[in-house]
Amino acid sequence: MQQGLDKLVELNISEAQSRSLQKCGEVIKAYYIPSKAMLPTLQVNDRIILDKTAYRTQTPRRGDIVIFQPTKSLQQQNFKEVFIKRVIGLPGERVEVRNGTVYINKKPVKEAYIAERPQYQYGPVVIPRNSYFVLGDNRNNSHDSHYWGFVPRDLIVGKVVWRYYPLDRAGSLSQ
Repeated sequence: MQQGLDKLVELNISEAQSRSLQKCGEVIKAYYIPSKAMLPTLQVNDRIILDKTAYRTQTPRRGDIVIFQPTKSLQQQNFKEVFIKRVIGLPGERVEVRNGTVYINKKPVKEAYIAERPQYQYGPVVIPRNSYFVLGDNRNNSHDSHYWGFVPRDLIVGKVVWRYYPLDRAGSLSQ
């Protein structure tokens, strides 16, 4: 009986089931977190689910955690893999970081999710049309918009909605 517990059994699935699984890949995608840029919200080796359809009917909102393809600036720095950051500034807004606080249109942003207050100055700048200002939650240890600029909307792959591992911290990441 013990031997049966160690045996891996391959499942035979139908062509229809295979197509259904492929469709799932068009809607969601799983990722793991490789860096400390999103601490304390996301820790190294956390496993997350991305909703690739989230922005088909709405636009990214402040506070959303998004995954995006490298911008032109990042590509010039030889970055090829996707990035994960939090949306802080929206198109047309004026963003500034000073005295440890992020300001949008001259109003401070309340950020209970950050590791520590930013120890840098940035801006003020106006976010271009169809672009977003994104920062890591670990503000002082994140390669983000304050280094390389804005993320065009068409590079955003989707919205991070769920952490599924580790199990003791599994749950929704949507606001």
